Amino acid sequence: MNKKYNFYAGPAILPLEVIKKAQEELLNLNGIGLSILEISHRSKDFDDIINTAKDKIRNILNIPDNYSILFLQGGASFQFAMIPMNLLKGGKADYINTGEWAKKAIKEAKLFGDVNIAGSSEDKNFNYIPENLSLSSDASYVHLTSNETIGGIQWSEFPDTGDVPLIADMSSEICSRRIDVSKFGLIYAGAQKNIGPSGVTLVIIRDDLIEKGADNLATMLKYKTHAEKNSMFNTPPCFAIYIIKLVMEWIETKGGITALEDINEEKAKILYNLIDKSNLYRGTAEIKDRSRMNVTFRLSTEELENKFLQETVKQGFLGLKGHRSVGGCRASIYNAMPIEYVNKLADFMENFENHNT
Repeated sequence: MNKKYNFYAGPAILPLEVIKKAQEELLNLNGIGLSILEISHRSKDFDDIINTAKDKIRNILNIPDNYSILFLQGGASFQFAMIPMNLLKGGKADYINTGEWAKKAIKEAKLFGDVNIAGSSEDKNFNYIPENLSLSSDASYVHLTSNETIGGIQWSEFPDTGDVPLIADMSSEICSRRIDVSKFGLIYAGAQKNIGPSGVTLVIIRDDLIEKGADNLATMLKYKTHAEKNSMFNTPPCFAIYIIKLVMEWIETKGGITALEDINEEKAKILYNLIDKSNLYRGTAEIKDRSRMNVTFRLSTEELENKFLQETVKQGFLGLKGHRSVGGCRASIYNAMPIEYVNKLADFMENFENHNT
């Protein structure tokens, strides 16, 4: 079969080593004679998997002891509602509007309390991170989306919110760079872009926020429920958590977060340097706020853009069409994207320009 290069924004590329390991163990997990797809979540074998996954996440991200690590379901989209359900409780929260995913979170939060838009980049079609924020001293929390996959923008530094908990949707950049978890009250991330397959959501939450959660919620909607039951109040997505464990092991073999951050920086520079010197391509995000995970760009005309996208598919570069809401092109270069794939895409882009200008 012809080699395909996966530049989809999500579900996204997984490390080849992880896929092969899962394939090897699929019929017989650790010699127990059963597949990961059929073992009980109450078994010692799965208990070892989920606890190992949590331990490795804690070590890799240097998560303090006063934070709980949860594996939940419903994606980041469910967290848009679960967060204000538990923490807003009819009060006020600050939200920073940087794109489509932030807007979705804002929409859900308005169902549970007052929302102050503390900053927005909507005036320029979400191509930058707002700097001048109007934060509320009496807010229950401040919410931001650390990397917007659609607009291709990313927070390089996070705002100081003082005693007000900072909450971040890190779905598309979790484990891609060093972060100080202690600056956040809660971090959440759908797994399917950087740490695993779809079906599981990682939540890192400070323990005092678990205790402050609303009591008048259905059992499944409380963070406390899942924290007390080690994310196994109900049957969890066992296979997805197993893959996260394998990805964490893969990150360790790569040298941890520091090494991955350096590689991700290098991959992004390859594409941005090409775009910046080009007469055919132009980046859509402000240079200072460009994402290292999602490189968004346009071509000089729509006709050439359509031709470019058709040619990419023929050459095995998949998923480069921009989000339907904005069009254009987007190369998602998450942790598992090998640098050689990025170089191959850059070579193709350069050749395409030489033949079409």
